[in-house]
Amino acid sequence: MNDKRYKVAHREALIGIALVVVNFAIWFGFAYGLGSGNPKEYTYVFGFPAWFFYSCIAGTIFMIVLLMVIIKFFFKDVPFEEEDGDDQ
Repeated sequence: MNDKRYKVAHREALIGIALVVVNFAIWFGFAYGLGSGNPKEYTYVFGFPAWFFYSCIAGTIFMIVLLMVIIKFFFKDVPFEEEDGDDQ
């Protein structure tokens, strides 16, 4: 079966996996990069430790914006029904 919907679904699944890896890298990088020091030496952003603000708050906002852009430009609607013209 050579259904184009499977190609689209496979490509979008790979994009989803890439987004998860990017999200984890941002979270891990900021959380352990900025948060691995002495707590007495932390810097603060809006009352939050910088590692928490950048990994959890700013990272989440960044990922939401990135997801909106990816969905708008890279994902496309596909019909759920099978095409009848090619199988018969």
